[in-house]
Amino acid sequence: MPSGRSFDGRIVGSTPMAAAPAAPTAGATTAVTAGLTPGPDLSRLPIDERQAEAARAAFRQSCPGLMRRTDTSGLTRGADWAAACSAAASAGRGGARDFLQRYFEAVQVGDGRAFATGYYEPEIAASRERRSGYEVPIYARPNDLIDVDLGLFSTSLKGRKIRGRVDGKNFVPYFDRTQIETGAIANNAPVLAWGADAAAVFFLQVQGSGRLRLPDGSFMRVGYDTQNGRDYTGIGALMKARGLLGPGQTSMQGIVQWIHDHPVEGEAIMRENRSFVFFRELDTPPVGAMGYVVSGGVSAAADPKFVPLGAPIYLSADRQDATGLWIAQDTGGAIKGANRFDTYWGAGAEATKTAGGMAARGTAWLLLPRGTLARLTGGSFAAPAPSYSPPAVPVQPAMPAVPRATLPPPDVDPNDDIASPQP
Repeated sequence: MPSGRSFDGRIVGSTPMAAAPAAPTAGATTAVTAGLTPGPDLSRLPIDERQAEAARAAFRQSCPGLMRRTDTSGLTRGADWAAACSAAASAGRGGARDFLQRYFEAVQVGDGRAFATGYYEPEIAASRERRSGYEVPIYARPNDLIDVDLGLFSTSLKGRKIRGRVDGKNFVPYFDRTQIETGAIANNAPVLAWGADAAAVFFLQVQGSGRLRLPDGSFMRVGYDTQNGRDYTGIGALMKARGLLGPGQTSMQGIVQWIHDHPVEGEAIMRENRSFVFFRELDTPPVGAMGYVVSGGVSAAADPKFVPLGAPIYLSADRQDATGLWIAQDTGGAIKGANRFDTYWGAGAEATKTAGGMAARGTAWLLLPRGTLARLTGGSFAAPAPSYSPPAVPVQPAMPAVPRATLPPPDVDPNDDIASPQP
C-alpha cells in the first residue's frame, strides 16, 4: 500500500507496548474527562519513513477541517494545529518522521487500552434497473426523513440531534429496517440501484460505502448519505450469544455464509438491526466524516468526543497489520468511546479479508500539537524536547501467528463485533 503497510488477511502477531498506569474514569464523556497521561517520546515508536510520509499526506489533507471544526474532545483549538499544518505542507521527502517528532507529542487518553476493528470498500453485484436476479433496493434519502437539531429548542440539548418523520400533527421515529424492507418507504425514497444479494446490501450499509458492479462490467460508487435514526445493533454479537456461530465463523465472512445457509433465519436476524442507511451516488472514492477521501492503510474512524478528527494516532497492537500510524478522518455508528478505532483497508479481496477479521487490541496514543498536554494540565506534564535526527528504530520482528494476546478486554460495547463508518 502507499502507506507501506503489508497485509493479506493473515494474522501475524506482535507484542503491544505497555500503556502508562492509569485508572479508567467511569462515565467519561470526552477525552479531557477521561484523563490524560504523557505518552512515549516519538523517537521510541517504530515508525518507518514510508508510513510517516503517508500519514503526513493524510494529515495535510485534513488540516483545513481540523483547524475549522470545533474539537468536541476538549483537547485542542483550531489555532493549535496551525504550525504543524504549515510545516506538513513544506516537509521534504525523507523528512516525515522528523516532522512528526518536531511538531507532535504522544498523549494517552484514559487507560490507553485500544480496540480496533476494520472496514473496507465492498464491491457487490447490482443493477441500476430492477431485473431478474437484482431485487434488493439500495435507497437514496427518503423525502419524508427529517433531521432535528434539539439545540435550537433548548441550550441544555446543544449538540443533540434526532431523525424522524411527521405523522399527522406528531413527530415520530422514522421507520425501522423491518418496516422499510416491507414497503414503508416505497413511495418516498428513490432507488439508486438494485442489489443481487440481501446480505451483501446489508453489509454495504454496515460499511457505509462501496462499489456496485453493474451487469455490463462498469462500476457505480455509492456513499453514506444519512440513516434512519434508529440505534445500530451488531448482529454478530447476537449470533455469538445464541451459539449460531462456531469456531472460525465470527468474522464478517462467516456471518455472511451463515445467512446464506439459513436464509429465513438470516433475514430475521438482520432485521434485529433496526438501523438503516441511505446512500448517494459518488463520483470519487469513499469519503470520511470530514469530507475527504479516505486512504487504505492510513485512515481510521474514531469517536470525535475523544479524538480530534484529523489527528494522527499511533496504535501498538497485537497484530502487525494494525500497528502503526493512522489518521482519524472518519467516524462510525459503532465507534464509541476512548481508544476505540476502526481502521480502513481500501478495496479488493485482501482488504475485505483483513477488515472482516480485524479485532486488534493493544495501546493507543494520540499525536497532539506540542504543548497541548502542558496547557491542559496547567504545566503538570510537559513533553520532552524533540530529537530532530533520531536513530533508526527497528521495527519489531514478526512473531508467528498466535492466539489473541492476553490483554484484558477493553471496555467496549459488545455490539461492536462488526464496525461501521456510518455517522
